[in-house]
Amino acid sequence: MSERILIIDDEEDIRFSLSGVLEDEGFLVSEAGDGSEGLAFLRQNEVGLVFLDIWMPGMDGMAVLDEIRVRFPDLPVIMISGHGTIETAVKAIKKGAYDFIEKPLSLENVLITVNKALEFSSLKQENRVLRSRIRDSHVQRVTGAADSVVQLRRMIAQVAPTETWVLITGENGTGKEIVARSIHNQSSRSELAMVAVNCAAIPEELIESELFGHEKGSFTGADKAKKGKFEQAHGSTLFLDEIGDMSLKTQAKILRILQEQQFERVGGNRTLRVDVRVVAATNKNLREEIREGRFREDLYYRLNVFPLEVPPLRERVRDIPDILEEFVSRMGRETSFKPCRFSREAVAVLQRYSWPGNVRELKNFVERMFILASGKDITPDMLPREFQDPGAVSSGESKMPGPDRVPDDFKSARAEFESWFLSSRLKECEGNISRLADSIGLERSYLYRKLKGYGILQ
Repeated sequence: MSERILIIDDEEDIRFSLSGVLEDEGFLVSEAGDGSEGLAFLRQNEVGLVFLDIWMPGMDGMAVLDEIRVRFPDLPVIMISGHGTIETAVKAIKKGAYDFIEKPLSLENVLITVNKALEFSSLKQENRVLRSRIRDSHVQRVTGAADSVVQLRRMIAQVAPTETWVLITGENGTGKEIVARSIHNQSSRSELAMVAVNCAAIPEELIESELFGHEKGSFTGADKAKKGKFEQAHGSTLFLDEIGDMSLKTQAKILRILQEQQFERVGGNRTLRVDVRVVAATNKNLREEIREGRFREDLYYRLNVFPLEVPPLRERVRDIPDILEEFVSRMGRETSFKPCRFSREAVAVLQRYSWPGNVRELKNFVERMFILASGKDITPDMLPREFQDPGAVSSGESKMPGPDRVPDDFKSARAEFESWFLSSRLKECEGNISRLADSIGLERSYLYRKLKGYGILQ
């Protein structure tokens, strides 16, 4: 199918001659006599390239280009003008135009530029696909064959290519962020990294600065301007985790941004516009929070366009073998420890456990077993006490050595792994020690001493 090219120019003669040349080359061509008409056409039709005149009455070409870059960031735009200057051309390129051509148009130059622009756009699309494949090979997937998980993957595949906002619900540790990343990686925004923010981990007095950014001098310690998460996510996906933990004051500001896609930094008066797709998640019952006056009803309906619920692990225990295999495989790639394998009997014991911490607890358990049973086949009697099947071990004790009997080389390996584990998890938590302590179940002061001891904190 031929690419559709849109010509936005107030001069009918230019539109006529340019259309004729492009149609002779096999392109589908549409025309618009002004900027507003052109933007309206783009919102309703798929277009591969735009010719855009700079000097037009009403909304000029530069303003139209700004709007296109916000709403259609990957669409190549070729600017045209009969009154162009070097300064104008440079300004257009800086704003995101692919190229600038002066009138009267050289038809040969037009065709060369069109073909290069479309080739560039195609390469960007291929690059996005390849990056997505590479990312998919390194990130966790929504794994499992339970009916609820199969349905979840199907719904992710349906909503991901759209611009629809998604609200993900589920217990702690079920993998809500994995679902969010899967949505992002299958979307047209996947070329840019998803921006994630844990709303529960940021102190109330800092959350506005974190989300909206701040200007230099806006408060004590603001020695330079800072972009917030919304600005960082421009053209990409913003994942608002634990949205139910936001204060009502912050909820009101979030609602305004979601409605208008514009905001001001803290301490600033310049209105910033962004193109952001929002995926939110919570472990709370937001309808109950609304009844208790802790969550805005209008914000709930704004976010809850496409709801997804992630089932707890105890409701899909048949998936535990597949999830175990994925975690074991990843640990084998990412650490220097020898791979371990869970026996069929050990897996059966794990399937009888309730997993209150869900998939996150299972992941942490696999990491622990890699330390304790490096290179060994794991049998039921080697499992920690909380997992033990009452009939599996007569003595009720694990065969793994206790702390007083751990050999020196084992202690060294454990320290090496623990240092790597804490360092990598701290990066995942964006350097937030409190968030890391909560995620791995350690007391904050003890964790702080560990990080200092391993030299992770200076």
